[in-house]
Amino acid sequence: MEGRAAGAVGAEGREVAAEQAAVDLRYRRLDELRERVARQLDETRRSGPSGSPQNRSERDAFAAGYEQRLSQLWAVEDRLVFGRLDLQSGESRCIGRIGLSDDEQHQLLVDWRADGAREFYRATGAEPADVVRRRHILMRGRRVVSVEDEVLDLAGLAHPDVESGRLVLTGEGALMAALAEHRTGHMRDIVATIQAEQDRIIRAPLPGVLVVQGGPGTGKTAVALHRAASLLYRHRDRLARSGVLVVGPNALFLRYIEQVLPSLGETSAVLSTTGGLYPGVEATALDSDRAAVVKGDLRMVEVLRRAVAQRQRVPARPVTLRVGHLDLTLRPRVVREARDRARRSGQPHNRARRVFARHVLDDLVRQLARHLGLDPDDAVRADLLSELHDAADVRREVNLCWMPTTPERVLTELYARPRRLAAAAPHLDAADVDALLRSAGDPWTVADVPLLDELAELLGEDDASARAEARRQAAERVEEVRYARGVLGASSAGGLVSAEMLADRFSAPEGVASVAERAVSDREWAYGHVVVDEAQELSPMAWRLLLRRCPSGSVTAVGDTAQTSSAAGSSGWGQTLDKLAGGRWQQVDLTVNYRTPAEVMDLATTVLRRAGVEQDPPRSARSGSPPVFVRVPVLDAPAVARVVSSEWEVLGGGRLAVITARRGFAALASRLRVLVGSPHPATGDQGLDSAVVVMDVGQAKGLEFDSVILLEPAEVLAQSVRGAGDLYVALTRCTQRLTVVHARDLPPGMD
Repeated sequence: MEGRAAGAVGAEGREVAAEQAAVDLRYRRLDELRERVARQLDETRRSGPSGSPQNRSERDAFAAGYEQRLSQLWAVEDRLVFGRLDLQSGESRCIGRIGLSDDEQHQLLVDWRADGAREFYRATGAEPADVVRRRHILMRGRRVVSVEDEVLDLAGLAHPDVESGRLVLTGEGALMAALAEHRTGHMRDIVATIQAEQDRIIRAPLPGVLVVQGGPGTGKTAVALHRAASLLYRHRDRLARSGVLVVGPNALFLRYIEQVLPSLGETSAVLSTTGGLYPGVEATALDSDRAAVVKGDLRMVEVLRRAVAQRQRVPARPVTLRVGHLDLTLRPRVVREARDRARRSGQPHNRARRVFARHVLDDLVRQLARHLGLDPDDAVRADLLSELHDAADVRREVNLCWMPTTPERVLTELYARPRRLAAAAPHLDAADVDALLRSAGDPWTVADVPLLDELAELLGEDDASARAEARRQAAERVEEVRYARGVLGASSAGGLVSAEMLADRFSAPEGVASVAERAVSDREWAYGHVVVDEAQELSPMAWRLLLRRCPSGSVTAVGDTAQTSSAAGSSGWGQTLDKLAGGRWQQVDLTVNYRTPAEVMDLATTVLRRAGVEQDPPRSARSGSPPVFVRVPVLDAPAVARVVSSEWEVLGGGRLAVITARRGFAALASRLRVLVGSPHPATGDQGLDSAVVVMDVGQAKGLEFDSVILLEPAEVLAQSVRGAGDLYVALTRCTQRLTVVHARDLPPGMD
């Protein structure tokens, strides 16, 4: 046995050494490319701001392309190479984060998203395709630590150690090693350990709404981000100019995932919360549960439509208008005709105002012409209109009948004026209307953002100058693309930027605005694809907003309806998507929990079922420590501090989270920072890089920790408006250990 073990170690050492040489070659190529692109960037920058504006824009465009490429090359430094496929043909393919070739275009590294890497994730012993061996390469920095081999066709493997029995074969070593690693304050990619059911979702076709339903720890977020990277790779021409929007539940979550896409070679996605999707507003405030439900209901579309219609008034009686020394009459019949004509135009309020004003002014022109004894033909019409425009009475009364306005003003006044709100919402009951009322100075809430966006669609902008500008820009665009093609044909940067991208740089402010920068500031920007995490928390109105951001309807939505905590969220995907997406959506399921130990998952599942939620839980991939229950006479800060100190000592590294109910969180967090000396606890919003963090269950959603201390689960359950959803979330955040500290009796399923 000892001789065989020594032989196995020696065989593995030889394999590691051989793999290290292959990895070194790839890193040398990566360094060469970095140096080359950095040199090109320096040369471009040194060219200085001389020449025509077109030449300066051209220089800036190339510089931006080099900067983006250099950023990508640096982002893939960690674990550049992570796998190898040995095929029946004798070919070996190194699999890594990006594709690399030498100067003769011999492939050195296959991008994990390429078709040539598909079987690294899909091949099995039952269906090996043409794969003889799949090798996982485990690395730290640039050093190969070990290799893990899965031989799918032993007869086809030509290896000197097979016959001697010295070849050590393992199956899930790389996956288990990744799962056992201590968590950090940021999500890591799973590119080296993607499993088959995850890979099928990642590589699914682009069109339509793809809903990924998965319980805790199934890798929903990672799958969604890897899918975004895969789509950008496979549909670069379509998505590079329109971009990909990634929407998360809160700013903390976005900071947690922000490094994943860059590590996969993609640096251009836009990350946002729902509250950040209306330019000029960054909403973080939350409504009462009742208000959130009402604001998220699709009935608000009719409320907002009526609120806009309230701005289209017909005077009750004729209004006298003083124009110079003459009196004209604004006649209700004419105003009504103008209003009806403007509404029939189908244009939004501010744009339809031109139709309305033209009809009203036509009548006033005729009246003025009669007073002056003129024939209102084209020869004198312009002069008469000019006189009307100069009359204060005319301007005032026409504006009062059809006032141009903004979404912010309409919504502010709607909330602050009970009579106006009641008139706009006759189909809502009194309690719902009362839930919407608030003072004019109150901050915008997350649930307000879809309403502001809806109003922006209903109102539009006054487009007299916008239409002329659009015509000018369209003509310029044609010329810029033509010129850009000529520039690229005479340069060596064709692989970095397309003609369209170069033309975008010409027209952008200072020639340097990226797709992400332009998309963030443009409410009407149409993204090529949208990724939504924790999608079960979205209200129907929020869904309506997101689908408006992506007119093609290409969306990846990941979530778990058993974890819904928002009062306005969904308990079933079809509730909203059948109405908004029709037959253009489908659901796929993730079934394996890679995070939560089986013992903890069993407890969470029992709690869910005792609460009446019948949903098949994911199957845990591994076992671990059973949950620990600590009952205390009084659940105060000193008692919690003692448990934290003890648990940290047992854990011996990684990250520990103290998860509380939503109310009362701040006071406890403040006390624990005083009582726990080392490591010093941080609060949720600042805690991504801290070893110990104190957060409420809402902040913990989507995150994971080595160890979790859950405080007073009965209070978490009591404060949840969606049954056991919050408690289910809190119980399933740990990768190793769960400790439950309580003074009250435990909820059903935990007792």
